[in-house]
Amino acid sequence: MLSYILRRLLLMIPTLLGITLVVFATMALSPGGITAQSLVDGFGMNPQEKAALQAYFNQRYGLDKPAPVQYLRWLNNVSPIGFETDSDGTLGGFSLTKGSDLGESFRYGRPVADILAERVPITLLLNVLTVPLIYLISIMVGVKAASDRGGRFDVSSSVVMLALWSVPTMLTGVLLIGFFASNQYWHWFPTSGLSSRVAQDMPFMPHWSNLLDVLSLFGAMLLGFFAALLLARWNRPRPRALLAAAAGAAFAVWMVRDLPAGASPGATLILVVLLAASAYAVAASDYKALRLGIFGLVGLCLGAIVAMALAQGEFIRGFLVDRLWHLVLPIVCLAYGSFAFLARLTRSAVLENLQADYARTARAKGVAENQVLWSHVFRNSLLPLITVFASLLPGLLAGSVIVESIFSIEGMGKLAVEAVKGRDRELVLSITLISGILTLLGYLLADLLYAMADPRVSYE
Repeated sequence: MLSYILRRLLLMIPTLLGITLVVFATMALSPGGITAQSLVDGFGMNPQEKAALQAYFNQRYGLDKPAPVQYLRWLNNVSPIGFETDSDGTLGGFSLTKGSDLGESFRYGRPVADILAERVPITLLLNVLTVPLIYLISIMVGVKAASDRGGRFDVSSSVVMLALWSVPTMLTGVLLIGFFASNQYWHWFPTSGLSSRVAQDMPFMPHWSNLLDVLSLFGAMLLGFFAALLLARWNRPRPRALLAAAAGAAFAVWMVRDLPAGASPGATLILVVLLAASAYAVAASDYKALRLGIFGLVGLCLGAIVAMALAQGEFIRGFLVDRLWHLVLPIVCLAYGSFAFLARLTRSAVLENLQADYARTARAKGVAENQVLWSHVFRNSLLPLITVFASLLPGLLAGSVIVESIFSIEGMGKLAVEAVKGRDRELVLSITLISGILTLLGYLLADLLYAMADPRVSYE
């Protein structure tokens, strides 16, 4: 296994060279190319200033040199081993410890490493919170749909997932902002950014001026959580569903009353029917884990809303709650579209193994169906999910251009688009290099996980 990992790591070097070379050639051969003149045009400078700036770019980055020479100079800069380079671009002696330099951005006039250090944590935060949520829901839905093939849950979940997958992310983001972040409807969430300006001066954790409000908050959240769990565990499906539908209708009425200008009778009726039907469908489902998860989360949120509405003292949300508050809509917008693909992939993989010989043998020995499903079938169905997971690793830094643009989040996706539009060679090549490294590491990690999930896979 160790020799296999070393071979794969060594093979990454020529692969990365090929990836960066293709991107560099594409930029160099594009109309106008990457020249000092193309970088200074449009700034309204007089001829002397323009000529001086062109001379600086040519000397610093060698933009007046042939394209192969430019690429070799960039490669020398990013390599930890090579020729030392002065601030004016002059090559010095060869060094084994010169370190890696990603260069300076044309567009921002700052070191690329500093820009990436600001943007990478933002995109990582979004994706680290989104990816586990996607996998958790998709696996739960996919496994249940496979075990209930052709049943009510299988058909209804397929319809819901397909509907979610069909709605464009751009439309969803605009609707979320229009309904839940505007003063015209429910101004529950902020419209943009990851934190408000006032949060920079707040303490990290939230706190209240009144201790009774703190106790009331935790008490209301616990009460709502356990009340929702009791309702979800009620063994009488019909009364359980009717009670949940009544609660959904009551919540819809409260939402209508919370509107600044109220709502028309038609809109009120549609909202009441929609929430009541959704609550009824969840409560009537025979999938106990899904009921417990959804009802428990809703109970926690409702308890917190009631407690904060009745609080008497001053509440300071703090930097942590403010950041989470800003993340709700972007995470929803990032996650919903991936449910359908992963859920259907999980369903197909589990269905393929449910009727396998080893599963029938386990049932014949008296093993419980739930244990057969999760201990035997699900483990052998992990390989397609691992393959998809390997492709998610570069996405942790690539970000989502649409979501980041809609919610004005300064992440890696937005940075990559701005770098390409501004012909920022150093920034584009650095992002390409990092994405290539993460892609290759993702494939290597997938191979290692294959061997862990399936004993038949060996690289010796």
